[in-house]
Parts: sequence; structure tokens; C-alpha cells
Amino acid sequence: MARYLTFHTLACLTRQGAAQLLERFRQAPGMRLRSAHVNLQDGKMLVEWEAPDRESLERWLDAEKMHRDWLLRVEYEAREGPLEPAM
Repeated sequence: MARYLTFHTLACLTRQGAAQLLERFRQAPGMRLRSAHVNLQDGKMLVEWEAPDRESLERWLDAEKMHRDWLLRVEYEAREGPLEPAM
């Protein structure tokens, strides 16, 4: 499956609300939540997904009424070494 990043602006969300939202994300059919990074003070969240394709992820987010500022397919990444294709 391909990897994607989504960036979201959150309004008035508590830590418990963020935890519930991420649990909803974990239930997304045919997709996998890889990681989530949340800043409640600024109301921002960055989520890393595995999904079969962009359209499936977009459809699911839309059906869940989960607004996103942007969605990016991860093609290459560099962690501690050189730039390599994302796995």
C-alpha cells in the first residue's frame, strides 16, 4: 500500500477528543494509521497513513466529514541516511 500524509486543522479539541478521533482513524476500512502528531495548542494534526490509493483515502475522509488542509503521497524519504523510495 502507498503512504500518505494528511494535515488537519482542529477546532477546540481536547486530548480525550484527539484520542477518540485517532481511534476512529484506526477503524478506517482498508487503511492503516501509521502515526499521528498532534499539537492541541495550535490546533494542528499531521497523520501518516497506508492506503490503497489517494482516492480511497479522500473518499473515507470526506465520508467521515474530516476536513484536511492537504494530502500528500509519500514517494521518497530520508531518515538518517540518503533519500530513498518510501516503503
